[in-house]
Amino acid sequence: MTLSYRQPGVVLTDRRFTVPLDHDHPGGETIELYAREVVASDKAHQDLPWLLYLQGGPGFGADRSVGRPGWLGRALKEYRVLLLDQRGTGHSTPANRQTLPLRGGPAAQAAYLTHFRADSIVRDCEAIRAQVTGGAPWTVLGQSFGGFCLTTYLSLAPEGLATAVITGGLPSLDAHADDVYRAAFPRIERKVAAHYARYPLDAERARRIADHLLTHDVVLPNGYRLTVEAFQSLGIVLGTGDGTHRLHYLLENAFVRTPEGFTLSDAFQEQAQGMLSYARHPLYALIHESIYGQDARPTAWSAERVRAEFPQFDAAKALAGDEPLLFTGESIHPWMFDCDPALRPLRETADLLAARTDWTPLYDPARLAANDVPVVAAVYHDDMYVDTAHSLRTARTIRGLRTWVTDEFEHDGVRTGGGRVLDRLLALVRNEA
Repeated sequence: MTLSYRQPGVVLTDRRFTVPLDHDHPGGETIELYAREVVASDKAHQDLPWLLYLQGGPGFGADRSVGRPGWLGRALKEYRVLLLDQRGTGHSTPANRQTLPLRGGPAAQAAYLTHFRADSIVRDCEAIRAQVTGGAPWTVLGQSFGGFCLTTYLSLAPEGLATAVITGGLPSLDAHADDVYRAAFPRIERKVAAHYARYPLDAERARRIADHLLTHDVVLPNGYRLTVEAFQSLGIVLGTGDGTHRLHYLLENAFVRTPEGFTLSDAFQEQAQGMLSYARHPLYALIHESIYGQDARPTAWSAERVRAEFPQFDAAKALAGDEPLLFTGESIHPWMFDCDPALRPLRETADLLAARTDWTPLYDPARLAANDVPVVAAVYHDDMYVDTAHSLRTARTIRGLRTWVTDEFEHDGVRTGGGRVLDRLLALVRNEA
């Protein structure tokens, strides 16, 4: 049953689709996809072109916004928008610690999750496009990992695209996960340095918290074991527009005095567990490194191995001297599956995915070099999550792609820029800017 309802300024319609789990075996097992159609109230009965939004991640459902904020408001001026929960996220046959045991043991779960990368997502989009647009190509906006998916779309099925708009998501076409993280850790270090320059007192606050965690066993109210490495991983927010401020507010009142002495406050613990838990997006942890798998080399917990090449991130060494404690960024580590109760039952599954040696290519350089789809990409200067040099190298290999390189926004600029990013990119792709 199709259900429509209203929010301020928009009409929303729930859409559900059935697609093959494995598109190479269309007669086999199926899964359900969910998407939310959004149209401006005053255009609800108009025949509008479609814009498909591919969320960042991997592992996150589409935005649950109210009304028409930011980029969505800009898009609704001329499009009917489809917000897709990519397979395994949101309402699209979710994959998590509660549902994955239905597949069987860890080996069966890992085999199942090999079907949740960008190539399967693109084939999902093509499977539902005829039902949504009547077969007409659509404009696709890909944010972050959504841009990775859109680059795969340009490789596998460019005939489905009227226009491609990428924000903070131009991937390297051939980098192994190790290459990605070797480029990432220096960027993260720069973001941390910028944070301490903005909030100088936070350097000592972070050291004090780290020292406490090295000498105390702290378990958060939800059962998350807060180790010093887990505390450092809170630096993931430093790549967002307001992340430095959010981290500062977390650190400034971390301790409270009790009859037993100073300890981490309930408020700090509550906020930290919300930032650390993968309960709402476990697929991010499970398949994150697999988005870089394209050959016979296993990802093999790449971020953990590469981090060891950067000893300045070792908390104990930093505290033994007078170096600042460095936070880390967008990286997944095996200890997360020990600390997080939402991930603990999935540790063996994650190990099996990290060991796989049969990943298939996600991009077709020859087809991208012959691209004839209008495509534009926002590349954020010193983006913490996606390496700028990797993005620009890829941009030079995609025929006709136009880039907008900016330091006005961080990685989430399309969401925080109030529609300005999308407006600029649409003008650029139409040769109006």
